[in-house]
Amino acid sequence: MALEGIKQKMLSLNVKAEEAESKNEELTAKVKTLEQENLAKEQEITSLSHRNQLLEAEVEKLEGHVKEAKVGMNDSAQAATQKESLERRLQLLEDEAEETDKTLRETNEKLRQTDIKAGHYERKVQALEESRDQWETKYEEMSKKYAEANKALEDFRREIEGL
Repeated sequence: MALEGIKQKMLSLNVKAEEAESKNEELTAKVKTLEQENLAKEQEITSLSHRNQLLEAEVEKLEGHVKEAKVGMNDSAQAATQKESLERRLQLLEDEAEETDKTLRETNEKLRQTDIKAGHYERKVQALEESRDQWETKYEEMSKKYAEANKALEDFRREIEGL
């Protein structure tokens, strides 16, 4: 009767250990996915930063052209047309640079949120691993007790048979 209770307890501990292991694997996979997303976002930030630098360099170059156009050009129609064209292009590039900056800020915020989530899931995985370790320790203890109880039962049975 007590042996059946120990067996039931061991089966229950086995099921709980398997559930904890399954949850641990699931959360580990989720952490890995979040880390991959994090890496992708970091690469996107790097790409956007580089593009922003290129655009800023282009803006500076165009601003130089605008200044040159103002100084070197007379009031002719050709000079006015070129100036307007450069100013429009400059405005477009400034707008694009602003949009890139906005996208960069949004991506940085998303990256920060992803880092927070990754940290949260890493703590969950750690807690589950600790729980799993505790269950494994309890399982080992119960297995030892079960083996000892079986040995004691076997010794008792031999002693009774010897009588």
